[in-house]
Amino acid sequence: MVASLNPTAKLTTPASAAPLLAADVGGTHVRVGLVQPGSSASAPMQLLGYRQYRCADYPDLSSILAQFPVDRATVRECAIASAGYALPDGTVISANLPWPLSCNRIRDDLGFAAVHLVNDFEAVAHAAAHIKDGDALQLSGPASGDGPVLIVGPGTGLGAALWIPNGNRSMVLATEAGQASLSASTPLEVAVLQHMLRGRSHVAIEHALSGPGLLNLYNALCAVRDSAPAYTSPDAISAAACDGSDPLAVQALQLFCAILGSTIGDMALLYGAQGGIYLAGGILPKISPFLLNSSFVERFLNKGPMREALQRTPVKLVEHGQLGVIGAASWYLGRREIDPSAPHSAVDQAHAATRSCPASRDTSSGQFAGIHQ
Repeated sequence: MVASLNPTAKLTTPASAAPLLAADVGGTHVRVGLVQPGSSASAPMQLLGYRQYRCADYPDLSSILAQFPVDRATVRECAIASAGYALPDGTVISANLPWPLSCNRIRDDLGFAAVHLVNDFEAVAHAAAHIKDGDALQLSGPASGDGPVLIVGPGTGLGAALWIPNGNRSMVLATEAGQASLSASTPLEVAVLQHMLRGRSHVAIEHALSGPGLLNLYNALCAVRDSAPAYTSPDAISAAACDGSDPLAVQALQLFCAILGSTIGDMALLYGAQGGIYLAGGILPKISPFLLNSSFVERFLNKGPMREALQRTPVKLVEHGQLGVIGAASWYLGRREIDPSAPHSAVDQAHAATRSCPASRDTSSGQFAGIHQ
């Protein structure tokens, strides 16, 4: 199921708004798009171009962005959604990127006026607010809810962000939920977790709920079952599980789905996500039939007296696709909408002080005006 974006969500944008480059940077792929803000309420924001690149094929992000065909005389700003945590010096702390990321270096390498950084799932949350109800795979609960919406995605790591409605202006809470401690609910999960704890004092949730995490679960399960591993990649494990050709692969993916259900249920309660939950990331769409027939929903609901509350929470699966790119652009343009006449530094101090690397105090206005693909 491919998520489409709601073209009815529009805000006005000055006709002079210049296009900007937007990128979604993950541990495996970088997705880049050229985004043109709309010129009026009747003209949605347009995605003028879109490409995907493999991180491993390039020495840094500047090299990837340099490959994207744009007129650099007119494209002066770049919005980047990245896994990790942005520091005041423009660098990013991340356990999953294959090379260092610095918005200062990207700005200087490519001659942008400014480069803006946002957490990748914070960006996806901005885009997910515009997903139509009918364009996602329903896993549990009613078709829609009312309140904050949680977006969670296992990929190279585990990202999570909370979209919070607030009148005409929504807010997004970025999180590092993937770094919280993994918990176990069954004797087998306890045994697997004990094996994963060998040589370390902390097992993060994303050490199980991610691509590398599936491999970790499989290897730990093989150790618990005293069996030699037959696969060395998450794709091979999930393929063998989905076609039923290997019992240990099937059990590893069952563990993955069960732990995912428990974890998402915990997050729903912790964050008060009555508006619903969107599952994104690169893994889940590939295993959607297996997920539907797993214990995911039962484990999601298995929260004692809170089961009834979780039964009222929509849980849906969407493909990550272009959401990160669209979200990065809408996040930045939404910040500019708040005060389009303010210099970059004033806007960034108020809303994202650690995430913007302007080269000057010049400004050009732009506002999110819906999406057209």
